[in-house]
Amino acid sequence: MVSDAPATPPEHSVIARFRLGGGGFGDADQRAVVREAERTMADAVRAAGVGDVDGNEFGGGEVVIFAYGPDAEALYRVMEPDLRALPFRPAHVVLRYGEAADEVVRVRIDL
Repeated sequence: MVSDAPATPPEHSVIARFRLGGGGFGDADQRAVVREAERTMADAVRAAGVGDVDGNEFGGGEVVIFAYGPDAEALYRVMEPDLRALPFRPAHVVLRYGEAADEVVRVRIDL
């Protein structure tokens, strides 16, 4: 039997963006706080089996944290406490429901 369904479900994402003090990469203390929160989130996401926290990108006075999994909502629920605990503002999260190359639903949540 031939099916048109994809072999694997599309990958969803949670992309969190935080404004850091100053320009560039933020200061060493800010980077340390983000990295510790990222480790905590990665452990929680892995334990919940909802995806992977895939790293961060510092630059331009902000940090972006990337996470991927099969269900953006489930992934965000696990990450939300740690994302909200980060002290840097303004901040927001984008939930993407599907592959980046596709035109998919994106939901923005201000933190």
